Amino acid sequence: MDAPLVEQVRAPAPRTAKRLKGAQVQELVTAYEVGATVYQLADRFGIERRTVSKILKRQGVATRWQRLSEADVDEAERLYAKGLSLARVAERLDVAADTVRLRLLKRGVKMRDPHWRG
Repeated sequence: MDAPLVEQVRAPAPRTAKRLKGAQVQELVTAYEVGATVYQLADRFGIERRTVSKILKRQGVATRWQRLSEADVDEAERLYAKGLSLARVAERLDVAADTVRLRLLKRGVKMRDPHWRG
């Protein structure tokens, strides 16, 4: 009788962070300095937003913090109440959806179920 075949399962290869070459790092820095956001740069270079921030920090670039003004939060609240998702509101304000969510929660806005369709 033949021995049963045992399928060998390979462990997934460890993920390594994508490393940008010198020219790409300079391109990233230049793009940031002329106004690109870390989110836009992450998409453009295929890396995480946090990686973009780390590269900028290593290059000695002073980062801009996207803080929402009270007027921005007013607008976010209005758009959210109108039925826009957090992601769509954030897109319009050029910040992360979690930034919008946290500021709206701080104001006491009740969040909808994420699957809500109005």
